[in-house]
Amino acid sequence: MEADGPIATITLDRPEVLNAQTTATWESLRDIGSALRADVRVVVLRGEGRAFSAGLDLAHAQANLGELAAVPPDEAEARIGRFQEAFSWLRRTDIVTIAAVQGHAVGAGFQLALACDFRVVADDARFAMKEVNLGLVPDLTGTKRLVDLVGYSRALELCATGRTVDAEEAVRIGLGTVRVERTELDRAARDLAAALVAADRNALIEIKALIAGAHQRSYAEQALAERQAQVRRIREIAGLGE
Repeated sequence: MEADGPIATITLDRPEVLNAQTTATWESLRDIGSALRADVRVVVLRGEGRAFSAGLDLAHAQANLGELAAVPPDEAEARIGRFQEAFSWLRRTDIVTIAAVQGHAVGAGFQLALACDFRVVADDARFAMKEVNLGLVPDLTGTKRLVDLVGYSRALELCATGRTVDAEEAVRIGLGTVRVERTELDRAARDLAAALVAADRNALIEIKALIAGAHQRSYAEQALAERQAQVRRIREIAGLGE
């Protein structure tokens, strides 16, 4: 992780295995989230080399699955809950997160991209939920975000078949925010990060909270949330904030 003022960049750096993830990856991500400086406003998540992340490191995963099978179900669930923390902090309302995706984003890699607010995708990006091919389910907090982005039917189809979505389709169905040429990926992510940093921080926090919670609220509830957020902004601008 490198921080440049209010922008932090996290790089998955195992290019020799297409940034395949292990429990150590998740521990590192969780630790970064816990230790993130208060002045960081935008987090860019990227992968070194040809791929964003090809998913689980299968050799490591086999041993880990054996360990999970050997412990009581509640302990196994608790361990998976710890793994999920590596992903869930990226949805915090006090930061905005961007995944810069090139090449493969498979399984855990797909879910890591889904944990971010934006997905800037290179024209060679390929998304796939391959857990079903191992007899497993996606369990790293990606299923709800996927449904929110593409709808129930498409999300079920992607998870149930494990098929690959290319960059063009990803943008068309709402999975990708914008598609760029591979050579422009890092620049596009930096430009988006700069635009977000230029916005008023507290207004952006309120906006993210409004948008993130909108699907759980009725129109009346969302209208109330808007009113309350706007009053907080007006009072803060007037110097009357708490």
